[in-house]
Amino acid sequence: MKGREKIACLTAYDYRTAKILDDAGIPLLLVGDSVGTTLLGYDNTLPVTLDAMIHHAAAVVRGTQRALVVVDMPFMTYQASTEQALRNCGRVLQDTGAQAVKIEGGAFRAPCIAALVQNGIPVLGHIGLTPQSIQTLGMRVQGRGDEGAHQLIADAKAVADAGAFALVVETVPAALGGQLSAAVNIPVIGIGAGADCDGQILVINDVLGLSGDFHPKFVKRYVDVGAQIATAATAYKTDVETGAFPAPNQSYE
Repeated sequence: MKGREKIACLTAYDYRTAKILDDAGIPLLLVGDSVGTTLLGYDNTLPVTLDAMIHHAAAVVRGTQRALVVVDMPFMTYQASTEQALRNCGRVLQDTGAQAVKIEGGAFRAPCIAALVQNGIPVLGHIGLTPQSIQTLGMRVQGRGDEGAHQLIADAKAVADAGAFALVVETVPAALGGQLSAAVNIPVIGIGAGADCDGQILVINDVLGLSGDFHPKFVKRYVDVGAQIATAATAYKTDVETGAFPAPNQSYE
């Protein structure tokens, strides 16, 4: 698809959402460790466990017929050693039926990516703002200034050379997103990285208006499902309290 058509990607965490997105023609679904903040109530992604990711990823795979399903490897399930990465990434593919994993990190992560790919585990890379490094990077735009931009370009090339099939680039200046896409021969999927990337990915909860007051600059909310749920719940409560529900057509004779 690189150079021919833009790639629309979304996160998914459950069977029903995955089926809807798959039927809509979304070509890549990421079971993100963002499940920690979107569904599980954590402040960040760090507490998400491997078992939790496997649980959600298996549900997404069951709801998917066409899309490529990629599973985020959670914090400290691949960083300790190549052996740890091979063991845990292999388990994810075996236990979920997903087709690939995503791991964070640039040039320093290239040996790990190469080992995974050489052992039959497809890898989606991730550079720029990497949420698992929140304690050291914070939530700042990455790649500002010549030094930062040059480092990210070097990271992108290293990840591509190591065998990653695509690369997520998060929260970088728009111009740099385009430069990164031009610098490598694999698709660059942006999130807060401008319109010149080969594709885009967003968190499905942000797209649907299910993220509360959290609304990053790079997000476009396409519908406010959160408000619709609140309206429905209020109407249901009123119907129960007034006796309007259940009506005869919701009751058995």
